Amino acid sequence: MTSKMREVIIADTSCLIVLSKANLLQVLKAMYGTVNITPEIAEEFGLELPNWITIEPVSDKKFLSLLNSLIDKGEASAIAYAMETEAVSLLILDDNKARKVASDLDLNYTGTLGMLAQAKNKGVLSELKPILDTIITNGFRIDDKLRAHILSTVGEVD
Repeated sequence: MTSKMREVIIADTSCLIVLSKANLLQVLKAMYGTVNITPEIAEEFGLELPNWITIEPVSDKKFLSLLNSLIDKGEASAIAYAMETEAVSLLILDDNKARKVASDLDLNYTGTLGMLAQAKNKGVLSELKPILDTIITNGFRIDDKLRAHILSTVGEVD
């Protein structure tokens, strides 16, 4: 009998900020149940966290320090934590440099927009277009072509 490997979801600060500003933090819970962050991400986020978001410190401080020299400390801590988890990890990262590092380390990642598209496809969200409009209004930059592509992948017309 094989046991299903546990999946650890690790959200970076930008995901938390974007969703929080749009009152959509609960989408993370609906999609994944529990989400992990590091103390560095909690500090960058700066707001009270719901009880389904757990804070886990990175053990390998040398690796964390190396990553900190390449990318933002929140993203560095998310990647370092993903590298030391025993489970399959999914990182939610929006920064291109952090995504490149995650890719180079063979880590699974998506962005906030990818997670929202997946939530729409799974029926967690009924519509994505008004959500994209809200997060753009709140300052999240989305290229027009990317916005149109995401909407088309979930069956919505711009």
